[in-house]
Amino acid sequence: MPLPIPLPALLVCALFLLQRPQNLIRTTDSNSQRLDASQNSPSQAPNRTEANPEQQAWDLLQAGAHAEKKQDRAAAVHATRLIRKNVRARQIAEQALKDDAPEVRAAAAAALGDMESRRSIPKLKAATDDKDPAVALAAAHSLLQLNDPEGYAIYYEILTGERKAGKGLLAQAAAYKDPKKLAEIGFEEGIGFIPFAGIGWRAVKMAKQNGASPARAIAADVLAKDRDPETTKALVNAAGDKNWIVRAAALEALAKRGDPSVLDSVELYLLDAEGEVKYTAAAATVRLIAIKESERDKHPVRTSGRSK
Repeated sequence: MPLPIPLPALLVCALFLLQRPQNLIRTTDSNSQRLDASQNSPSQAPNRTEANPEQQAWDLLQAGAHAEKKQDRAAAVHATRLIRKNVRARQIAEQALKDDAPEVRAAAAAALGDMESRRSIPKLKAATDDKDPAVALAAAHSLLQLNDPEGYAIYYEILTGERKAGKGLLAQAAAYKDPKKLAEIGFEEGIGFIPFAGIGWRAVKMAKQNGASPARAIAADVLAKDRDPETTKALVNAAGDKNWIVRAAALEALAKRGDPSVLDSVELYLLDAEGEVKYTAAAATVRLIAIKESERDKHPVRTSGRSK
């Protein structure tokens, strides 16, 4: 026959069970506060124990490409242009060509050219007939990047108001004759081609509204080709700038430089509060990891044995 449990022992057990959920709630609240803090602080490193950086980066890009806000979708798709000759990145951009928002379609068309996706040429040709001129212009620009002469058709239409080969005019072709409209849908003096989507357009638009100059962001883009190690340090520092436009430009430049030694610094911004910054960081992470693995394959480290 089991012995009866004393009343004091029952009371102690009951108090312990009542207190335990409160402790769990306090722990959860504490964790949530730490996560919120990390999202509000670009320099805070993400928790790398939850997923490897490459998978975290891909998950971020996929989520962004299917986000509810068109601004997020455009920014995520725009960032994929940094990942060249990659089936997964190409599929994200090609799928975005069907998006309801012209900003997203334009970002996709521009990204496919930047990532050198020749397999996407048929889809880009179809996009030159998009009802939105910004999408058509981005597609034409990408076709020329891929050395396909059909991209000239849009520029011919800009010049003459008519399309070659008997095709119909764009729905808004008349807008091409307005210099201001041209600036809005694809060009910015001193910067070059900027698709009406993603980082480029939003950055320029915001700079104009706030009276700020995008000069530092432009400088970061130009410095992507400067191989001086001091420039690498400067770009790493600029990635922590308080201005999100500069942060995004610096991360893009670091990706283009192809130096895997900055991976740890780039990964810090996977939790940035600004969508354009975190999506750029994600694409940069994928690109730099691929370069790092490629270099490792070319120069394997010998673990044991003597050289012969």
